[in-house]
Amino acid sequence: MVLVHPELLRKLEALRNVVGAPVYITSGYRCADHNKACGGVENSYHTFGMAADIYSDEKNVYELAEIAENVGFDGIGIYPGQGFVHVDVRGYQARWEG
Repeated sequence: MVLVHPELLRKLEALRNVVGAPVYITSGYRCADHNKACGGVENSYHTFGMAADIYSDEKNVYELAEIAENVGFDGIGIYPGQGFVHVDVRGYQARWEG
């Protein structure tokens, strides 16, 4: 069974409401094998159902990251070259650009 952290779902919905348009999830929960195969770090928050990689046709990655900040996501990673933002509910603040 795959569990997704309820706080992740609440914040994703809040983010989508602020954007006012669809927010697409390109990667959510990952089993350990898939996480390793796609280059995810060991013990990634994706493997705990606590992270998602997202994009929006309406906002660029910097705008989307700013909205994620305002919504209250803990971890926010901006990947402009790949066109997505990583968001998570890790319990402490972390910011990076990859």
